Amino acid sequence: MKDFDAIVIGAGNAGLSAAATLQRGGMRTLLLERHNIPGGCATSFVRGDYEFEVALHQLSGLGTEEQPAILRHVFDSMGLRDKVDFVEEHHLYRYAVPGVIDITLPASVSGIVEVLSARFPKDAHQLKPFMDLCEVLTLEAYMVLPKARKTGDPEAIKHNCRSFVKYGLRDAQSVLDEFFIDPTLKAVLGAYWGYMGLPLDELPFCDLGVMLYAYAAMKPWHVVGGSQALSNALLDSFLEAGGDVRFNCGAEEITTEGGGVSAVRTEHGEVFTTNQVVSNASSVLTYNQLLDKPELAGDVREDFKSRRMGVSGFVLYLGLDASPEELGLEVATNFIGSTTDDKAQHAQSKTLDGTPSGCLFTCYTVGDETLAPKCKSVAALMCLQYGSAWDDVAPEDYAATKLAYAEKLIDLAETVVPNVRDHIEEIEVATPMTMMRYLNTPGGAIYGFTQGVTEHDSVRDRIRPVDGLHLAGAWSGMGGFQPTYQAGASVGGSILRKQNKKGA
Repeated sequence: MKDFDAIVIGAGNAGLSAAATLQRGGMRTLLLERHNIPGGCATSFVRGDYEFEVALHQLSGLGTEEQPAILRHVFDSMGLRDKVDFVEEHHLYRYAVPGVIDITLPASVSGIVEVLSARFPKDAHQLKPFMDLCEVLTLEAYMVLPKARKTGDPEAIKHNCRSFVKYGLRDAQSVLDEFFIDPTLKAVLGAYWGYMGLPLDELPFCDLGVMLYAYAAMKPWHVVGGSQALSNALLDSFLEAGGDVRFNCGAEEITTEGGGVSAVRTEHGEVFTTNQVVSNASSVLTYNQLLDKPELAGDVREDFKSRRMGVSGFVLYLGLDASPEELGLEVATNFIGSTTDDKAQHAQSKTLDGTPSGCLFTCYTVGDETLAPKCKSVAALMCLQYGSAWDDVAPEDYAATKLAYAEKLIDLAETVVPNVRDHIEEIEVATPMTMMRYLNTPGGAIYGFTQGVTEHDSVRDRIRPVDGLHLAGAWSGMGGFQPTYQAGASVGGSILRKQNKKGA
């Protein structure tokens, strides 16, 4: 008899949702986590009077209680209905480039059309058709495409997913160019490129269009208590169902027999037998370091050669001694730039030279005063940055270099949020090296591999060379919070269905 029916490596978003799904579905499951808390990116930490959200800016896919969307159903299936509360944001974002544009989009499809029509009258007639396309793409991507792909018939995809076939895998810039003339309008509508880490001319339009519509129609949300509260709730659900978790206990090796999973050895030397392993670790780590027989992963290693490592981030966690009102902030999510040129902003993420030209300022206290002490604010100031930008920084220069870059980022933020530097009471700076240390990902990558067209699951087959070894998370699909929660639940559900068939 096996020690466990399934073992999950890593308690990140996908690991937690996979573990909860498996255990609640009746499989005896062990969850291994090298850190001392659950969550991965979905964690928080305390400095002084402030608790800082590590990574979540806006949670998508929930919908409202009256009109629940897919992620709310996923959470309900894992028993979270009474374990966690959410706060709705009423705006998508503020997009501000001083001297060029300062505009706020409401969390409403019709509201977006109305606001942008007033600001860009020459392109107004195209706004509703564009948002209609985003809606159809969303419906096809979530409801039609998965079923059509399972048929294995390309004609079924062409017939049932016409908008996806025509627009989905085109780059977002070309689709925006087809619909609109004004470059500033295109920059405003494309602001979410920063959530996926690629400029618009490399980003699949299906990802941008689905994200824009999903946030507008299903609303963006914050988690009461931060994403750590959501991670804790998932862990509680797992434990209440009888699951077993080991913290400060990373996996050292995935053992195989006859081409299939047979056990997992921890870094403490314990060996637990199983024939099902879900790895929430990066695919690079899973196949290059954890798998006991590297030759089993030959096809995967060949696949790695055509992959590009995704972007990481440079983040300032700010505890501010002023309320959002005192800071002049009415919107939680603020895209700030010195230019509307997304390609220039993305190019800056590859170097520490020069001045950052784009950032995201998220004030979590807008709409939820409980996230900070009275009359104070919790904020995160972030720009995308690749781990490779730090390759030539000597260890003895690391601290000074990151503080110097932090000053540059604050300078950029102050062009829209004046004097924010004067209100900083607590500050913590994280670089891609920080992400690498805590997430244990190559280059500190936060979205896995690049999220470009060549990485899209519609054009790249999944390779599963080891029976019983499953990947879940950003490294096997799309990055971000909603996709990884859903990925874990999907992998867990797939394993349960196969086990039930065997037992039938």
